[in-house]
Amino acid sequence: MAGGGGGVSPLGPSPPMWYHRDLSRAAAEELLARAGRDGSFLVRDSESVNGAYALCVLFQKHVHTYRILPDDEGFLAVQTSQGVQPKRFKTLPELVSLYLQPSQGLVTTLLYPVDREETAVSDDRDYSDGEDEKPPLPPRSASTSTPPGTDTPTDSIPAANGLSTISHEYLKGSYALDLEAVKQGACSLPHLNKTLVASCKRLNGEVDKVLSGLEILSKVFDQQSAFMVSKMIQQVQSVNQGGDQELENLVTKLAILKDLLSSIEKKALKALQDMSLSSPCSPPPLSMRHSKAIPVQAFEVKLDVYLAELTKIGKSQKYTLSVDVEGGRLVVMKKVKDSQEDWTTFTHDKIRQLIKSQRVQNKLGIVFEKEKDKSQRKDFIFASAKKREAFCQLLQLMKNKHSNQDEPDMISIFIGTWNMGSVPSPKSVASWVLCRGLGKTLDEMTVTIPHDLYVFGTQENSVCEREWVESLRCMLKDQTELDLNMFFSPGNKGAVGVSFMFNGTSFGFVNCHLTSGNEKIARRNQNYLDILRLLSLGDKQLSSFDISLRFTHLFWLGDLNYRLDMDIQEILNYINRKEFDPLLKVDQLNLEREKNKVFLRFAEEEISFPPTYRYERGSRDTYVWQKQKATGMRTNVPSWCDRILWKSYPETHIVCNSYGCTDDIVTSDHSPVFATFEVGVTSQFVSKKGLPKSSEQAYIEFESIEAIVKTASRTKFFIEFYSTCLEEFKKSYENDSQSSDNVNFLRVGWSNKQLTTLKPLLSEIEYLQDQHLLLTVKSLDGYESYGECVLALKSMIGSTAQQFHTYLSHRGEETGNIRGSMRVRVPSERMGTRERLYGKSVVNSAGLIWNVTCDLGLCHLFVNQSLSVSFCGDEIWSLVTLHIFAVLCRCRHSLGQLESCLPQLFLLNLSIYIFYVQALWGSSSSSLSVGESSVGEWLQRLGLERYEQGLLHNGWDDLEFLSDITEEDLEEAGVFDPAHKQILLESLRQQQQQQQK
Repeated sequence: MAGGGGGVSPLGPSPPMWYHRDLSRAAAEELLARAGRDGSFLVRDSESVNGAYALCVLFQKHVHTYRILPDDEGFLAVQTSQGVQPKRFKTLPELVSLYLQPSQGLVTTLLYPVDREETAVSDDRDYSDGEDEKPPLPPRSASTSTPPGTDTPTDSIPAANGLSTISHEYLKGSYALDLEAVKQGACSLPHLNKTLVASCKRLNGEVDKVLSGLEILSKVFDQQSAFMVSKMIQQVQSVNQGGDQELENLVTKLAILKDLLSSIEKKALKALQDMSLSSPCSPPPLSMRHSKAIPVQAFEVKLDVYLAELTKIGKSQKYTLSVDVEGGRLVVMKKVKDSQEDWTTFTHDKIRQLIKSQRVQNKLGIVFEKEKDKSQRKDFIFASAKKREAFCQLLQLMKNKHSNQDEPDMISIFIGTWNMGSVPSPKSVASWVLCRGLGKTLDEMTVTIPHDLYVFGTQENSVCEREWVESLRCMLKDQTELDLNMFFSPGNKGAVGVSFMFNGTSFGFVNCHLTSGNEKIARRNQNYLDILRLLSLGDKQLSSFDISLRFTHLFWLGDLNYRLDMDIQEILNYINRKEFDPLLKVDQLNLEREKNKVFLRFAEEEISFPPTYRYERGSRDTYVWQKQKATGMRTNVPSWCDRILWKSYPETHIVCNSYGCTDDIVTSDHSPVFATFEVGVTSQFVSKKGLPKSSEQAYIEFESIEAIVKTASRTKFFIEFYSTCLEEFKKSYENDSQSSDNVNFLRVGWSNKQLTTLKPLLSEIEYLQDQHLLLTVKSLDGYESYGECVLALKSMIGSTAQQFHTYLSHRGEETGNIRGSMRVRVPSERMGTRERLYGKSVVNSAGLIWNVTCDLGLCHLFVNQSLSVSFCGDEIWSLVTLHIFAVLCRCRHSLGQLESCLPQLFLLNLSIYIFYVQALWGSSSSSLSVGESSVGEWLQRLGLERYEQGLLHNGWDDLEFLSDITEEDLEEAGVFDPAHKQILLESLRQQQQQQQK
């Protein structure tokens, strides 16, 4: 927080009770509404300006917000209109005292302070799950860290002149008592010791903070002595302090501090010099690499035919589909008579599209190219849904290997999370990487095919960093038969995140370990919200948005520690019967998500495996749910603590192909959890036609926008627009309509004249179809966000305006909704396109363009890749071991420079690692277009997902039968808007025409 003039704390001698620190805007409005009296007020930290405050005042049931800004000298003033001289104050209490007087320019006099609720942190911690030395993460405060010159007392200990004051008191009184004791033969001065201990109490805490920071730097830049440094610091910090021992302990800390301060800069300089002298390592040529040859795989299927055709054929026909990945061929063979066979071979370029049925999980439609511009579709029934997915994966792999396209447009991702229980892992964890075990697993035909990206998150990992990294490297090499390059960097205690760009697609990964304990739901929710807000990850220009909106795809994994709210015996009975649905209905995470308290609009694959915690170590047959503690018997019911969730931008392609846990890794009381994903990626687009001329410029035009925001404020608002397709963010003018039917909600609108026209950097339709627009609704009084959202441009491209309607969120909570009409106007010269096989457009690219800062939190290193690493933690959330590993297997262009750009950095408790492999299958790749596989995906593409429940309820659950739907059917399903009915029917008509070609 900005310091006041002369080094005085802006909060005065102690924080006043009406100062609520980093309380959110919405929570502040709730407190004032609860107070209910005109003139009620509070002060909180500003959400829009670091170091600033927001004065919130209730008047006539509306909340008015005034920004309090620090100037260059640290003085505070309420933001005034242009030309009005502001009144400056050294501290907040001084400023507030002025406005307690009438007629000072506010909407009303400040009358009734609303005090913050001081909640004592309970020390009744549940450490019964092996977390005895890891206290839970307390609520974070953005204002807890103060810049130099700021002095924020944490208790009643005397401040800057404390030692001087206490020394005078000692010399005036206690000195005589010590003198008398010495005369009687005493060898110590108890009263002087007491004086020194009291004087240095604050110094003790400051030294601990500095030592913690130096310990991290020591682990980064001086791995050889880092272990001994950590051990010494832990020893001095764990001593029970009192009397002489406390002073001796402080002296020891100061000695360690002196040694570290005098040596750390030299060691850091040497590490960075070593890094700068390293020369980029070139990856070996493709001819020197080898990957595991994939044998021809055969699938027994039946041809799915309509009843009329079946009567002609006589019976369902049996086929064999043989996928030759190495040869690039699909052989479709049917048995004609006895041993005679009729077969047709399709090369990889003749397979146009795969269409997965949502209603029949083992049904797949394949569109073959027969002649130029003509195609034929055949539907096959596989033995199981797992066999269908295996076939699709092999076909995708074949396309990737033999296509002439420069870059992939679909990649495969493995994600694993495991609480290792503070014990070493077994020699092999291959079942984890191969997704073998319980739940939704991969088919054995494809289980050994390498993924493009591997992400590992661990908690309570006690294995030596080098040993753990090397074991993963060897294991992945055994599985992929490829040499691995590696990048790794440090994080800090707490949640950890990593983000990067894959061509034009942004990825974010967060791994965390939340508070344990059956009853600590609220604390876990707060942990999540703190991480969501405080984890600094991704594009810094998107600081107005929390991390859930900064990435095309965000994956969140870890030991989330949510439990089951059910009697232990009932839980065990359901598990024994493998009946998981009743348990999932009382799963705390599911319940909190249903209330929109955490993981707003995240997705999670259906859970079909038993609870992963708390097993008896050495077995997966028995849950240990009781543990004797000093405070009594503690109960830990079996629960799905270990989870993997994700959130993706609208109209993007992502499918979860597996989600389960191992059943043969038994060293921990948690089972490792795995998931695999098929994810569409976009090109780093480079225009073939150059920058557009004025006549060829594309435009993003808005006809109108209307937002309903949850607020008791009646200020004016504007909208900010962000996108990678814009040179810089743009702002609208203030809203020109405003109304309210409810004191807690406000409807604001912008007509066309208030909305700016946006000009994309490039005008090609292939480029624009992959772009998204981020919107944030901000107030004019405090420039704070009242809600954010993301829109896909793909559905908005055309000559006529299209409707959009989506939700607004802020700080992880839903705060309203926004709707409007817009169009993306693309000139005819830039309309050329090519379909991706999973339903998106793609173009060739001149290459990867990655040139962003690698943010390691402690130091900033510029690398030739777009890679960002960050962390969020707390000093007392200790011994939480988190790791993220990734393997980038299929990328045509060189990633080899990354390894040598960075020093080899280690942390004992927490690290992030990136492993990657160059060009797994050669220099070309493409993707199969899996058309919308469900009614839900189709509606999402059109921006009309609100109608999914009504359509499914009325039996319209399969895209194949939707072509018969009428306007009356749509109305019965709840679609009454004429424009929406027209959009749905026109989309179905176009799909039917494409299938008939």
